[in-house]
Amino acid sequence: MAIPATLEPEAVTSYIISIIQASDYTPYIGEPISQLQHSLQCAALAAEASPAVDEATQVAALLHDVGQFAPADDLIASASLPIQNLGDAPATQSVGRVGHETLGARLLLSLGFSDKVARLVESHVAAKRYLCAVDGSYNDLLSEASKKSLFYQGGPMSSEEVKEFSSGPWCQEMCQLRKWDDEAKIEGLVVRDLESWREAIQRQIERR
Repeated sequence: MAIPATLEPEAVTSYIISIIQASDYTPYIGEPISQLQHSLQCAALAAEASPAVDEATQVAALLHDVGQFAPADDLIASASLPIQNLGDAPATQSVGRVGHETLGARLLLSLGFSDKVARLVESHVAAKRYLCAVDGSYNDLLSEASKKSLFYQGGPMSSEEVKEFSSGPWCQEMCQLRKWDDEAKIEGLVVRDLESWREAIQRQIERR
């Protein structure tokens, strides 16, 4: 499952499919489903959204946690980061790879995905912090695992951070993706399979 030697869209798509498929063996931390099930549920919510969202947003929903389960060597190679930056939170309070959202975004950019896909992936932690700051009821909707991870992610945004985040071009999509992320935790839910996303993934590489 190493990064392909050629960055042709078909090769990159097969690589992405393979690492997401392998995440079926990785628990989604603190929740009763796997990372694969979480990713597919999040993507399904995006695909079924009303009003409809574009394909880049749907693919970002599928790939938003790629930094959690992509091989560490590939993340290091794509981001030129030292190994210590790929650590976890303390074992008794583990919320996964520290900075997984940034690591995932950098990996996707290095593979040829668009700036929008990468930016939405990178924003899904910041969007939680933003929503906690601007919506007093949002924090109550978070699972216990998500509330725990918020502590390690910096807590609700400051007023200056809120201003900066809300001024971005894709703030609405970022918040939508975050909410799908929060909802995509249902044990036993049947959604469309991973292979059904192959063409959409490949189009997002070809259209960069």
